[in-house]
This record gives sequence, structure tokens and C-alpha cells, in this order.
Amino acid sequence: MTLLRRIAALFRRSSIDHEIEEELQAHLAMRAEDNIAAGMPPAAAALDARLRFGNPTATRERVEHVDVALSLDSMWRDIHYAVRGYRNAPMFAIVAITTLALGIGANTAIFQLLNEVRLRSLPIAHPEELVDIRIIGGNHGLGINDGSYTRITRPVWQEIERNHDPLSGVFAWRSSFQNMQTGLTANDVRPVRALNVSADFFNVLGVAPFAGRLLGPEDASSACTSSNAAVSYSWWESQMGGRPISNAESIVLDGTQYHIVGVTPPRFFGLAVGEGFDFVTPLCTPPNVQREHFDIGVMGRLAPGWTLERATQWFTSSSKAFFEAALPQGYSTQSTQLFRDFKLGAFSAVTGVSNLRDAYDSSLWILLGITGLVLLIACANLANLMLARASARQRELAVRMALGATRARLLRQLLIESSLLAVTGALLGIVLAQLFSRLLIRALTTGNDSLTLAVHTDWRVLLFATAVAVFTCVVFGTLPAFRASKADPIHALKSGDGHASSRRERFSMQRIMVVTQVAISMVLLVAALLFVRSFRNLMTVDPGMREQGITVALLNFFNAKIEPAHLGEFRRQLLNEVRAMPGVTNAAITTMIPLIGGSWGHGIDVGPKEGNSRFTWVSPTYFQTMGIPILSGRGFNDNDTQSSPRIAIVNQSFVRNYLDGQNPIGKTVRSKAEPRYPSTLFEIVGVIPDTKYNDLRGNPEPMAFVPAMQFPIEADGPGLGMVISSTLPSAVISEDIKRALAASHPEIRTRFFELQVAIRNNLLRERLLAILSGFFGILAAVLVMVGLYGVVAYLVTRRRNELGIRIALGSTRQQIISLVMRDAGRMLAIGTVVGAIVSLLATRGAGSILFGLKSWDPTSLGFAITLLAIVAVIASFLPALRAARLDPVEALRRE
Repeated sequence: MTLLRRIAALFRRSSIDHEIEEELQAHLAMRAEDNIAAGMPPAAAALDARLRFGNPTATRERVEHVDVALSLDSMWRDIHYAVRGYRNAPMFAIVAITTLALGIGANTAIFQLLNEVRLRSLPIAHPEELVDIRIIGGNHGLGINDGSYTRITRPVWQEIERNHDPLSGVFAWRSSFQNMQTGLTANDVRPVRALNVSADFFNVLGVAPFAGRLLGPEDASSACTSSNAAVSYSWWESQMGGRPISNAESIVLDGTQYHIVGVTPPRFFGLAVGEGFDFVTPLCTPPNVQREHFDIGVMGRLAPGWTLERATQWFTSSSKAFFEAALPQGYSTQSTQLFRDFKLGAFSAVTGVSNLRDAYDSSLWILLGITGLVLLIACANLANLMLARASARQRELAVRMALGATRARLLRQLLIESSLLAVTGALLGIVLAQLFSRLLIRALTTGNDSLTLAVHTDWRVLLFATAVAVFTCVVFGTLPAFRASKADPIHALKSGDGHASSRRERFSMQRIMVVTQVAISMVLLVAALLFVRSFRNLMTVDPGMREQGITVALLNFFNAKIEPAHLGEFRRQLLNEVRAMPGVTNAAITTMIPLIGGSWGHGIDVGPKEGNSRFTWVSPTYFQTMGIPILSGRGFNDNDTQSSPRIAIVNQSFVRNYLDGQNPIGKTVRSKAEPRYPSTLFEIVGVIPDTKYNDLRGNPEPMAFVPAMQFPIEADGPGLGMVISSTLPSAVISEDIKRALAASHPEIRTRFFELQVAIRNNLLRERLLAILSGFFGILAAVLVMVGLYGVVAYLVTRRRNELGIRIALGSTRQQIISLVMRDAGRMLAIGTVVGAIVSLLATRGAGSILFGLKSWDPTSLGFAITLLAIVAVIASFLPALRAARLDPVEALRRE
């Protein structure tokens, strides 16, 4: 029979069975005829032929093994048999598949986010050629830093644009929130995210328009006035209804009108992973650009024949000329030399840039490890279930072996059964991963900053899910299958053989599985407790100032066209208007909103000591508004103006660092010169306690507060930051102030947010780790309870005869309970010792994420051990109580 005929015969099962049977009978007849020809009687010849031919079933399996088509058919019958077995035990199948689906789904979801954030290339042509040009080691806080991606000043960019031999093309870009006008007045605006790009942005990236055209060199000449803009595909579809692009489409961003000329492709999200954009506008570089302002990023494509190493060497050797030509004026000699010594380098930008990656990369890897450990616990539980199921099927497997089935055939059958569970769980897990990924993205999205991240099931995700499925199959399926296939059929067919060595080995394996579960659960519980307690420490830390009841107002009055000399008086007028409103208890002006990540530093000289200090310019009511006491000296008042001597209030860290315990009142501090910030001599008039400045994590730094009316006129601009203390909810007072300012100053644009909410949003990573690790830690404890209960209950069932004899010989209930629970206690003790050691090693890398805790925190370790002990007692007490209530007569009769 040819291979094609046999494959076709797979669909006619009775036909192929009949052909094999005919072939076997023909071989038997030929052997019998040979025996008769040798002189044997017909009956003896037939018997001898059957004995020499061997077991028909085993012979049939050997035929199928060497026949490709028959092997496929045999495997299909094994799958059908496995499905029928699970149909007869639906609860086991449902529990196993659900457990695997949840475990694989959670792991795949975390990996899917890692894939999007870290591994996936930008959706552009040849992303491997894209490089990011930035200062090696950063700019050390020099100048004004305008974000994570803006690492180059515009004068330096102009030098790179003129001379970039290693790059076939180069462009500059920046991402920012701009106000889009939605009504007739300047205050009718909504924030949108815009990309400001240089002329060759789309040409270098190789991005083609979806509709209309994209920006090019022809749009650069009018970049600072009315110009053209492109919109993202999502904006075009959601806000423009997908209508054709025409010359009539226009928008107003930050007071500048743009005509919409095209739509970017659907998959193009920009260069910042997780952020997206709404509009793309030309990058404006005015003639009087601030030369110390690091506010753009620079990227390009490697020219043919160039590598990252060669490009970095070229830019490093050319840096001196670049920075010398772009040197800002007004710095001290030391700061100017630091600027001259900067070195540029070329860094791969194949996956773009991402604040999300920087903030959550380590957290996602930790979560992937946590979900992997939970899956391992689930696999150990399933392995115990499979061992118990194999024990229950021992007679069935023994009968099959007695009828001629080989051990290899039984092993294949059992592996197919476990593989079927793993594959089904993986397929459902991939579906669940889409839901879990979207839930995680929603959890990472704050009210002020939405996360634009589309999850894809690409080859990496499928390969990961496949690898996890194979791993789970190996963990929970292979060992039980080997154990079952190696069982002795003679022992298995005997009844009452409760002391067979194979059974003792199986019990030992189940105990090892439980010990493994306890150890892994110990690691998860310790990690969960560390992250939860660290988050609690951050939530309860005292920042040294008032958080609750503070509303932040950011006001922009660029359109008011106020002379710089009058800006201070105009701010004081606005402040008085806000303070006079009903519900406002106090309000103050500040150049730096505390605890939301901003900072401003100056080099200083305090006598012979040099160093740095944070500087903030505030109005006299700032300390009362924020609840910060004056420890010594005086506060600010309305007489501290531009015409009065320059004064400062410093914190305790400043005094410790620079004054060596001396009385600071009357001492002087000189700031070092910076562009638009001339060197100034300040007299210290007061001291305040240490407070948090950038965020809740940071240690107190030296800080100096200066009267807002003494802010340098050269650096002043048409903006205002205000903190408002109110007895009304933040949303209510924000609307009242917005309405009042719109009536009296319609040219002012406003933005409000609640300070406490903004601070909590900065703890999103810690909250995510605390919630998810806590959830998985509790889940691990529950899985351990289930696994320990199952194993103890199974061991009690198998030891009914022994326990019955003990009871018959006079053992009390307490002794039986103690006997059973001692077994669980030993497994718990071994598991916790191993888990404690592993957890101490595993959590060492999480020290940088923790706040107010060490990775070897003894309280967390002790609480985890206590919790697992409670779990062990609960899990083992019920089987132990059931064992103590055994009727010895019934137990011995059943045995």
C-alpha cells in the first residue's frame, strides 16, 4: 500500500484496519505452512506460528511506528482518547485548563507590554539605521532641561545640521503639550500633544502620508508664523471623521494658525513609545533662541558603511567645534568650560525613546518574574493532580501493558494528554493576555497623561507563549507520565499493595512538589510584602508641607503683551484677586511646584565653600499656604521688592551643608552667574525645616527661597504658578477661579490640578507593583493551601490501613492529628527555609525600588513565614481531623 493510499485511508478507518489484519493473518499463514512443510501437524504448526509471531497488539504497534501515515493515525487516536478521558472527568480538565490559561495569560500579558516598550522596532523603514545623537553622560544639570528626550540645544543642532558626515540624513524634534483653541476666546482651549519637527523629519524616517502630504523643507520657512501641519491617523479618524483633506482645514495651537495638509500612517506613533501625538508642526527656531536651553532631540540615519562605533568616534572628535560655536553667554568660567567639554555620541534608536520604558522597565521584568513563579506553583499543583490521576488509572495502564502496549506507547499517550492541556491553556492564555494587557495599560494611564500603546500579538509574543506552554507541559506533565509508564503492572494489578516502592517514590515526588510550592510562595510573599510596605511608606511619608486641600494653578498671559518691568505687579494683582475669592483661605506665587518632579538649581558660594542649591522664588504667603513654619528669623513681606536688598530663606540641610552649625541669620550666599541669572549676593533672613522638593523619594537637599518680586527681570516671562489653599473641593474652586479670570482677563489661559492627585500619580509604578505583587502573593498562598490540602488528603487516604491499625492499638485522636500534621509541618519547614534563602537572593535587585526598607527586611520575612504557617495549619487540619475520625474496622475491611 503506497503512502498516498495510506494517508487517504486515514479517513476510512475500517479499511486500513482490515488491510493490516489481512497482512498479519497472511504472515501467520505463511509461517504455519512452513511448519507443515517441515513435518509438523496442522494444529501444532498454527500454535508454533502464533508463538513465534509474538503479541499481535505489539506487532501492530511496531507496524504503525515505522509507517508515517499509520503513526499520524495512531497519534490522532491518542488525542481522541485523551479528549474522551477529559470529557469523562470535566472538573479536572476545567480546573487544569483554567489554571494554565490564567498563568500563561498573565505571563504573556506582561511580556506583551515588555515587547511593545522594549523590543519592538519603530514602525519606519529600516529602523536599525536610526541613531540618537546626545551628550555622553548627560549635561550634568547645566542650563535649562526641557524633558527626557530633549538633550541638545538648538545652536548645537544647527551645527550638526550643517556637518554630519556619518549620517545620510538628520533631523531635530520635540514633543510638547500645546493649547488648541476650541472657541472664540483665548481661554476656550484643550491640551493636545504636538510633535515639532525639522524639515527632513519624515524624509529621513521614510514615512509616507496616509492622505494628503506630510511636512517637508517647503514648510520650514514659515515655521514661526502661520504654517502647515499634519495630523495623526487617530485624530483624523476620531475628530475629523476621516473626511478628505482640503485647504479649508485649519487649527490654532498656542495662538498660531496651522493649515492641515496631510495624515500620518495608522501605525506611526512618533518616536516616543507610549505617548503618541495629535499634530505635527514645523520646528520654529527664532533668532534670539536661548542658547542654554536643552529642548530638542536630534536623530539621523547612519550613512552606508558607517557603524555606531565609528559614528560615535566622529561626533566625539567633532564635539569641541560644535559646542564652541554654540557656546551660551553669561555662565561662570567653570560652567562655560563644562559646556565646552561635552562630548556627543551616537546611540541606537531602533526601538525609539520612552519615558515609559525608563520608568517601568525594571518593574515589568519583576512582574514577569512574579507571574512566572505563580505559574510554576500552578504547574506543581497540576503535577500533583496528574500524579493522583495516574495513580487512579494504574489498573487501566497495567491492563493495557498486559495486553501488549509498550511503555513507549503509554508514555506517548500520557504526554499527549498533558500536551493537550498545555496547548489549550496556552491558546486561551493568548486570548486572555489581550484583556490583561489592556487592563495594565489602563492602570498605567493617569487623568492628565493618557498612554498610547497598541498591543500586538507578533512572532515574539507567540514564541513566548509557545515556550511557556512547552515549559508548563514539561513541568506538570513529563514527570507524572514517566512515573506512570514505569509502573510495575503486576504490582498494579494486585489489590492492597499499599507499600509498593513505586508508591513510596510517588509520595516522595508529591512532597517535593509541595516543598517547591511553599518555597516559591515564600519568595512571592516576601516580595509582595516588601512592595506593599514600601508603597505604604511612600503614602504616609511626611513631606514637611501641606498636600491636602492644595490646588495648583498654571496661568499663561502671553497674549496680554505685558512689559517685563510690569510683570511682577501684574502677578501680584492676579494673586490678590484669587485670594479674595470665596472659599480660598490663602494663595501664593511660586516658580516651582513642589513634589511633581520639577527642580531649579544654581551653583553657590557660601564663604569659602562651593556647592549647589535648589532655588525657588515665592510670594510672602507661600509658607503659610503650604503650612511650612519659619524656625528662626523672619519670613518675606511686601517690602521685599526689586529695589530692596536681595534676601533668602534656607532650609536646615542648607545650614548643615554650608554653615557648619553656625547661626545662619545674617550670613550671605552668592549665586554663580548663568545666562539671564546674574551673580547675586543674598542675605539669609530665615530658616525653615527640611521639606521634600522633587518627589517623595528624594532626601532633603539644600534649598533657598527668594521673594518672587526679586526674580531676575532678564529671565522673567509671561507665566505664573500659584498654589491655592481652599475649603472647597479642588474641582469647584478651579471652576470658580477660571470663570472669574475669564471675565476679568479673557486673554489668560489657565490650567488647574490638585496637588495631592499629582503626587499620587507620580507613585503609579509603586502602586502597580504593590497591587499586582500583593494579588499574586495571595494567589500563591491560596495555591499552596490547595496543593498542601490535596497532598495531605491523598496521603491520608493511602495510609488508611496504617492509621486504622494505630487507632485499633490505642492511638488517640490528638496523636493521629499530630501524626498527620507533622508530615505537613516538615514540608512547610523545608519549603520556608529554602524559600527564605531564595527570597533573600531574589530581592537584592529590588533595593532601588524600595523606600524605607531593606531587601532583607526581617519583618517581611517573619510575616511571610507566619502566613505560610497559618496556611499549612488550615490546609492540613481538615484531613488530619478526618483521619482521626476513622473507624478502624471499616478502614481494615476496605484494605
